Amino acid sequence: VVTSSEVTVSSEPLWDQKLEFDINVADLPRMSRLCFALYAVIEKDCPIAWVNTMVFDYKDQLKTGEFLLSTWPSVPGTFAASSYVSSSSKASHTFDSPQMVSLLRNWPDLPAIHALELLDYSFPDPAVRSFTIRCLRKLSDDELLQYLIQLVQVLKYESYLDCDLATFLLERALSNRRIGHFLFWHLRSEIHVASVSLRFGLILEAYCRGNIQHIKLLTKQNEALGKMKALSDFVKSGSQKMTVDDLKLCIRQESYLEALSDLLSPLNPSIILTEIWLVADKCRFMDSKMKPLWLMYKNTCAQGDMVGIIFKNGDDLRQDMLTLQMIRLMENLWKKEGLDLRMIPYGCLSTGNKMGLIEVVKNSDTIANIQRNSSNSAATAAFNKDALLTWLKSKNPEDKLDQAIEEFTLSCAGYCVATYVLGIGDRHNDNIMIRETGQLFHIDFGHFLGNFKRKLGINRERVPFILTYDFVHVIQQGRTNNSEKFERFREYCERAYKILCRNGTLFVNLFAMMKAAGLPELTSFKDIQYLKDSLALGKSEEEALKNFKVKFNEALRESWKTKVNWMMHSLAKDNRP
Repeated sequence: VVTSSEVTVSSEPLWDQKLEFDINVADLPRMSRLCFALYAVIEKDCPIAWVNTMVFDYKDQLKTGEFLLSTWPSVPGTFAASSYVSSSSKASHTFDSPQMVSLLRNWPDLPAIHALELLDYSFPDPAVRSFTIRCLRKLSDDELLQYLIQLVQVLKYESYLDCDLATFLLERALSNRRIGHFLFWHLRSEIHVASVSLRFGLILEAYCRGNIQHIKLLTKQNEALGKMKALSDFVKSGSQKMTVDDLKLCIRQESYLEALSDLLSPLNPSIILTEIWLVADKCRFMDSKMKPLWLMYKNTCAQGDMVGIIFKNGDDLRQDMLTLQMIRLMENLWKKEGLDLRMIPYGCLSTGNKMGLIEVVKNSDTIANIQRNSSNSAATAAFNKDALLTWLKSKNPEDKLDQAIEEFTLSCAGYCVATYVLGIGDRHNDNIMIRETGQLFHIDFGHFLGNFKRKLGINRERVPFILTYDFVHVIQQGRTNNSEKFERFREYCERAYKILCRNGTLFVNLFAMMKAAGLPELTSFKDIQYLKDSLALGKSEEEALKNFKVKFNEALRESWKTKVNWMMHSLAKDNRP
């Protein structure tokens, strides 16, 4: 570390100073970086901004000349201007030995899920990254799709634009259009970020040049999203008197109808969004802050059926997308062990700057609505333990009820474990839904990794996961003495938890790869510590299960606090202007 002299604060500070390091150029590792940190000198040195740059260029030549470097803010959520910076520098050490590189060429391949960790910024050496891609080539197309979000993020750690990872992703995308579809949208959604716009733009161009036919389909989707954003802006800019009829009038314009019809769904390219459905309340905008659009389409693949999408403009959906990816991965791991917990990891896709789509789960309703519709007041609705079971009975007459309760039991177990492990916050009764078939599922994942909501300095969520007595009432088929059913539910939870613990390293690695995304609640290894604790990494299965049993009993014992929280949420919602 070498520190420069101090200079007076000005709009264009100039150090005009030579910094010398106590290391010969010949001894520097190939992937060494100069790391600059800019400090404000006050009572104690306060970091303002930082940036690093490669010492050697793509052709292995020592960089010379003058460079303009864009700095990163030292405080999350702010931006530092582009500037020449000079303060302290250090070289990162990678492979100190040619023998190690030679050994790596002949090293047996690692399992792909373990090799993912080597794409972190801590392993910049080309030989290591080349070895990693060699290991990833064994991934099937479905497995690659499962980890594609992370693989796009770690492109940001590559030292050069032309790299083995980019080539690998392009090869797989050009040989499988579904991979190409999602690679396109994961890159397109962050093209506005200055630090990656060149890299992501070049990869997008390479993909499009390699698959001319796909460009037409993707362009159509992009045009439709542009019209959806225009509709959303129209709804949000209008007065409180804006109605659904005003929205439909706008959609009926020829330019909108044409753009919004006959396209592949960005959420799932195997579904064709044929014709937008403008009958009754099928298309509307929701009453939440960002006024999301609720759009229903006729589905030619399923006669008489419809496909629904929600367009959100103003919310960053990448955290929801990550959470749902993890729930989908959990579901796959459970199924491999013969445990189908009837999860609903619905589609969610970020398509641009604070913009994206969410799949509508049909024939479902929120717990809040079900409780509200069975009670005369918001104050008592949350405490009505019969509401859920009564609703399920109304949707599943006679012999169908037992199957609906089984679906509820299995899915409730899955989401209890999933939300505990991921530390999902803000679990009020408008963020938990039930399908008419009985499946329970959670939505809206704005807080995770233990970042629970607080009100006046008080933690609003004081249970490890949501397991209220009205849930238990359904699981026990409405009979208070039906302990056999509840113990079976408990066994589902424990079995599901043990399976996740055995795969704990995979979850930690996938979250670690997402640090580059810049999500507010996932910026450092400290944020991932919650996950390590919840998955009991480093502990025996027996210790892990013992801890989970404590959390399970706590969730049940303290569920009255959840009810109070739900009541307060319902009252606040009812009193909105």
